[in-house]
Amino acid sequence: MACGVSPDAVQAESRLFLPLSLEFLDSYTLPKQAIEDLPVGGISDLTYDRQQDLFYAVTDDRRSPRFYTMHLTIVPGQEGIGIAKAEIVGMTKLRTSGGEAYGRQLLDPEGIALSPRQTLFISSEGVLSSQSPPLIAEFDPQTGQELERLPLPSRFLPQADRPQGIRDNFGFEALTIAATSTLADDPFRLFTATESVLAQDFDPENPPQEIPLRWLHYVINSVGAPVLVSENLYPLDPAPAGTLLHGLSAMVALPREGYFLTLERTFGLTGFQGKIFQTVNANATDTSRIASFQPGTNTINPMRKELLLDLEDLGIELDNLEGITLGPRLPDGSTSLIAISDDNFSGDQSTQILLFRLQGV
Repeated sequence: MACGVSPDAVQAESRLFLPLSLEFLDSYTLPKQAIEDLPVGGISDLTYDRQQDLFYAVTDDRRSPRFYTMHLTIVPGQEGIGIAKAEIVGMTKLRTSGGEAYGRQLLDPEGIALSPRQTLFISSEGVLSSQSPPLIAEFDPQTGQELERLPLPSRFLPQADRPQGIRDNFGFEALTIAATSTLADDPFRLFTATESVLAQDFDPENPPQEIPLRWLHYVINSVGAPVLVSENLYPLDPAPAGTLLHGLSAMVALPREGYFLTLERTFGLTGFQGKIFQTVNANATDTSRIASFQPGTNTINPMRKELLLDLEDLGIELDNLEGITLGPRLPDGSTSLIAISDDNFSGDQSTQILLFRLQGV
């Protein structure tokens, strides 16, 4: 027990979290392939459509932004439940609100989530080199056409004359939707966060041990524009020694309101690593009025998180895991969790799909 922490405080902290557990079931490698002369790869996130038993998987290919539809065949076997087959069954290019296919270097899609009204919300980190800003937008899953954009606070938008906003390739990576109803007209909540810290929120000469990220909470309904309800501080774990890339890469809302799973992904001298946390936003400070975290975050109540699984403990070689989603019910009736990797369109990497049993939800 940490010095100065009372037993009552420890017990209260433990009661804050659900009694979750993750059991690793199987790993599957998606074969290299192409659709319409475009390679299948670069998958940065996925979301599950229970009605159609299909996954939507978005690729971060800036040359031709698109998403795939994918089907997983999960079966019981002699050695336990596993993935018998993963099949890409379709591809849809993302289109502007005017119906034109997005051009090169305009989008860097990273997060994807299916809404109760059967639309897809996709986040883009933006492409700073082409002065393309970050965005979060709703798309038609049949045509790929943009339907509506969510308003972004100006503090997230890069400024040329001062350090502000997202940094290149560290924008809106994670995205999830929480819905208490499946009715199309009922309101639902959308959550997103930056992969790493905003330019104005840290001093590169004196970086904080825990990196403060900004986590956004929107309410979306059938009447009126989407509303940004609040913003909270998500404490990213310190980067391990030898790290080259480290950040929050995915999130998924759990059925119980206010509870999430988050995936923190690391790439360094020893390869890829990843950790899955249970995350709670109860009693977290609204940080939307805090211009910068540089003065310190001691007076801010952050979101709380608890390590659920260190993926290094699986004993398998990990690829660049970037996406997670709750999937179909397993053959034994339990809840599945699916993780997927971004192969960066590299022959040395693969699209790795991991299957877990999630208990305690």
